[in-house]
Amino acid sequence: MANILDIRRRIRSVTNTRQITRAMKMVSAARLRRAQERALAARPYAQMLTNVLKSLVSRADIFDPQTGELLHPLLVRRPEQNILLIVVTGDKGLAGAFNANILKAAMRFLESKSGKNIEIEAIGRKGRDFMRRRFKTAEPRKGDSQGSPATTLVGEQVGVLNKIEYPMASELAEEIIARYTHAEIDSVYLVYNEFKSVIAQRLVVEQLLPIEQIGAPKVAEAKEMDIEEKKRAIEAARGAGVGLRPADTREADKRAAEFATAPVDYIYEQSPQELFRALLPKYVGIQIFHALLESVAAEHAARMTAMESATNNATDMIDSLTLAMNRVRQAKITKEIIEIVSGAAAL
Repeated sequence: MANILDIRRRIRSVTNTRQITRAMKMVSAARLRRAQERALAARPYAQMLTNVLKSLVSRADIFDPQTGELLHPLLVRRPEQNILLIVVTGDKGLAGAFNANILKAAMRFLESKSGKNIEIEAIGRKGRDFMRRRFKTAEPRKGDSQGSPATTLVGEQVGVLNKIEYPMASELAEEIIARYTHAEIDSVYLVYNEFKSVIAQRLVVEQLLPIEQIGAPKVAEAKEMDIEEKKRAIEAARGAGVGLRPADTREADKRAAEFATAPVDYIYEQSPQELFRALLPKYVGIQIFHALLESVAAEHAARMTAMESATNNATDMIDSLTLAMNRVRQAKITKEIIEIVSGAAAL
């Protein structure tokens, strides 16, 4: 059995660890509130852009009346042979199973698309390191690939999640659009953690290109939070002063949706082809930007929950060690008393 000094040292070590985890929880809670505000601030623009495109699709033909072809290459569907997968993880750990769940979803997607050429764009250090260990790094393919199907890491974005800016998302969207337009890739998928509130999150694999329906992205896979995860998130949020429900934006969404359904016959100065050429790239860029914002908020929520669990575990360990220390001390005192009594009886 350990002596009292060793147990006291361990209690002191666990107490220091608990102070660190409690501080990290409060930092994550503060960052989560800011991330929620940023995601909410970007929502009106994304919603209005979506409704403008819906209005345009409902009032203009997306096919060329003479050739019968689609007016924009982002709407063209091709057989999937070359696929680009964008994996959004975090740059840091200590967030529970946040990064592991995203990477598991990415690996399930890769298995479901076996036999095809898959290129991976990793956003976040954890995803980059994971993919580097399993797949080779190569340059993006140009045109149709003639070799055997392979999975390669073609790009990485590390350190961009600390301060997400729209130009970064727009630049990434422009590169993807250029490759899709030149038929270098046939589809683009996005793996990230969708965030609505602390208890309303889901892991999704979303099809980014081709665009099948404006405002309703195709979800290839989705996984909701289970009951235990929600309970832990509720306990962590209560102790950190974080709201459990998402902000109520129904009125703003309703007003924005009226633009697409208003019974008005608009006259467009530009041709539908020019309008699609200007608006669809912005639509793809705002989808990537919004996914990054939600992923960052989900990461902070996961880290806050993980640090709450670590703090509770440290408290339980301190209680257990304190009980063990008291038992050792009591045994020592009892032994000394027995020795004194035995010595007195011997006299």
